[in-house]
Amino acid sequence: MDSAHVATLSAWWPVVLAVPVLLLGEALVRRIRILSRFDIPAPVVGGLLVSLVILVANALGAWPSQFALKVSAKWWTWLVSTEPEWAGAPAKNVNLPFLVGFFTCIGLNASWDLARRGSWQVVLFLALATVLALVQNVVGAGLAKLLDVSPLLGVICGSVTLTGGIGTAMGFAADFENAGLSNAATAGMAAATFGLVVGGLIGGPVGGGLIRRWGLRSTASPATHLEDAGTRASGILQDLRELAGFGGGALAHFLLICFCIKAGSWVSYFIQQSGLTFPVYIGAMLVGLTLRNALDLAGVRVIQTEVVDTFASALLGLFLAVAMMSLNLIELANAAVPMLVILSAQVAVMAAFAWWVTFPFMGRDYDAAVMAGGHCGFGLGATPNAVANMKSLVERFGPAPRAFLVVPIVGAFLIDFTNALNITVFLNLLR
Repeated sequence: MDSAHVATLSAWWPVVLAVPVLLLGEALVRRIRILSRFDIPAPVVGGLLVSLVILVANALGAWPSQFALKVSAKWWTWLVSTEPEWAGAPAKNVNLPFLVGFFTCIGLNASWDLARRGSWQVVLFLALATVLALVQNVVGAGLAKLLDVSPLLGVICGSVTLTGGIGTAMGFAADFENAGLSNAATAGMAAATFGLVVGGLIGGPVGGGLIRRWGLRSTASPATHLEDAGTRASGILQDLRELAGFGGGALAHFLLICFCIKAGSWVSYFIQQSGLTFPVYIGAMLVGLTLRNALDLAGVRVIQTEVVDTFASALLGLFLAVAMMSLNLIELANAAVPMLVILSAQVAVMAAFAWWVTFPFMGRDYDAAVMAGGHCGFGLGATPNAVANMKSLVERFGPAPRAFLVVPIVGAFLIDFTNALNITVFLNLLR
């Protein structure tokens, strides 16, 4: 389909449709046994179904269209803009406030006690994720040579788009094009889209399979809630009902989350001035973590974990529903056969790595199985996919606080440093 004849729909439509799409996904997961059996997250089911409908409509010429991704309305983007107010802010992804709010909730529920117990596992998981990124590039470049295409395309279909995601793909696109790979940006978008779709589909089966295979059980106490919305089975309507039931407490926590988001955007801005890559959601998460532990240290117990959990559950669902609806599956459908071969092999590598490396190295226990499911999410796509995979697992099998501490920190922030070095090395070796 000629892109000139494809209508671009407002980026606000996915936001408007987010709750209905979530309800659709939840209904399908309840009614279709295979979806619940393999722990496929409801936002992925509902959002992906909308993307598929748009893909079919485009293919048939019935309603050629796609959603815009960014908005510039200051009332929507002000909280998450790292740019100073007087400098003007560029357009932002319409679902960015949901993402930043979700990571803020992770910070607000991260007690120092739990963080101290899990700190060594953060380092270990970062090492495993770095090894996976290296393996992805070796597999990608090797298969590309066997298929008689540029090994640089193999790296694009490796850690650039899978461990790295869309942002990394776009960030390195110019470097790959300068190294001789034409249309690197388009290939990156297609590969990243593939990863987002599949990463949201295989994490549940891998994590759930490990739990069932080894008869694992959660050992966390019911009071341990770092898993941010993961301890209880819930849907978007249940989340909204609970927030309404909290009354003034929900409003107070909403304002607290907004404060952390804006303060985190300033933290991210100042760190970015040094030349470092520092996403706004990491700044917000760190502000939330600092505030939570400062209040705990002072003996001021004003943050109610169950309220933060409910906000996190709703925000994650909304983010994923919008993200999945907005996927441009046309680019994936148009991907060349060599790319699809390489990416299919990467899925097998990811599943095998999570099963035979991530799980045993992280302790062979229940939390390790949940981490393996989460690793499939960000190892093939993005950290929110990882969290959605883990949330789907803990709703069925019980809380996994250690997993919800380790995976988001590594997947959302730390892996970017080691992966950038990894990509740079391969780029220089293969140019």
